Amino acid sequence: MIDIEQYRKVVGDKQINDLIEKAKAHEGKRYLMVNTTSDGGGVAEMLNSMVPILNHLGVALEWKILHGFHEFFEVTKSFHNALQGSDIDLTDEVKKLYLDTNQEFASYNKFDHDVIVIHDPQPLPLIAFFEKKQPWIWRLHIDITNPNKGLWDFVKQYIQMYDRMIISNTAYRKDDLAMDDIIIYPAIDPLTEKNRELSRENIEEEMSKHKIPLDKPIISQVSRFDIWKDPEGVIEVFRKVRETSDCRLVMCGSMASDDPEGGEIFKRVEEKARDLTESGDVIFVINAEEVFVNALQSVSEVVIQKSIREGFGLTVSEALWKGTPVVTSKVGGIPLQVKDGVNGFLCEPTDNDAFAERIVSLLNDRDLRERMGQKGKEHVRENFLITRLMSDYLDLFSSILQDQTPT
Repeated sequence: MIDIEQYRKVVGDKQINDLIEKAKAHEGKRYLMVNTTSDGGGVAEMLNSMVPILNHLGVALEWKILHGFHEFFEVTKSFHNALQGSDIDLTDEVKKLYLDTNQEFASYNKFDHDVIVIHDPQPLPLIAFFEKKQPWIWRLHIDITNPNKGLWDFVKQYIQMYDRMIISNTAYRKDDLAMDDIIIYPAIDPLTEKNRELSRENIEEEMSKHKIPLDKPIISQVSRFDIWKDPEGVIEVFRKVRETSDCRLVMCGSMASDDPEGGEIFKRVEEKARDLTESGDVIFVINAEEVFVNALQSVSEVVIQKSIREGFGLTVSEALWKGTPVVTSKVGGIPLQVKDGVNGFLCEPTDNDAFAERIVSLLNDRDLRERMGQKGKEHVRENFLITRLMSDYLDLFSSILQDQTPT
């Protein structure tokens, strides 16, 4: 059962009291979140926490999921990649499939809420298929610093229909968009199975369940199998680390229902690491339960996030919350979470030598790991927990409704 009181011991009385007071101002209002998956990925995880907690506080927040066929998600995955800089064959057929799926979803849904929030590109054009009677907000979770121009010109016509855009980083602001944007950081829920504190016994039980020995230091990356997470590059870095440090790499990944490329990329990574998996030095864990992810991030000496592009990268905050230092790419929203040399290290995404050197330095220095781990936990508590995210959303709803009120 959801109980906001359980969060007091984590974030303190003031933040909880402020949140309860803010919620009272939204009595009688109805809000809606729309995305394309209920599991797999940070968006679904945030909504799985935020929706019931806000409902418990008396805020009427609903969540709808746009369901699509495999072909639709192949298209939207290509959109995701192209908005982060890849090429795309943007044919009329592709556009039609994208729009038709959204129009069909709109045809059997009634959006009569006070504010509507649409997450990411997949359901973006929904706004075109409703009579707009309320504020609409587009919440972008990916890195659009260098989007494919053809695709950007196509999706921009729908983005501009929105009243506000939420982004995670000032670097994602676009000069050719007329609407206001607001920075809201994604967040983790400290009380979920993925993030609650585990005993050493719990951790060892989870490792044993997945046949992961604890006879040598573990480094890990927790991410979808996605080109932007550079899982093949992680294997290359691990080979360099093993030249001087005897350790084990665990790669834990999920296959989100709206990401059809995951299986194909996993096969490539698995083949690249075949000799290492046969020796037991690399272990893959697919679609593990949240408590295992928690245990893995907790038991790891170092967590890696070797992203090439990254909207935010909540797996970084997850690791920091467990007191585990991270070695990460200096891209997207990651530098908001990692202060280089303080709670982890930032590297250029393709600099495998730098990744390996930083990982080895942490493996060889327990005091440094503990010092960085403590700093990391403090940073997450101050900035990236779900209570702050909910407070930011309530502030935004109040602000945008006030803007809509006639004077």
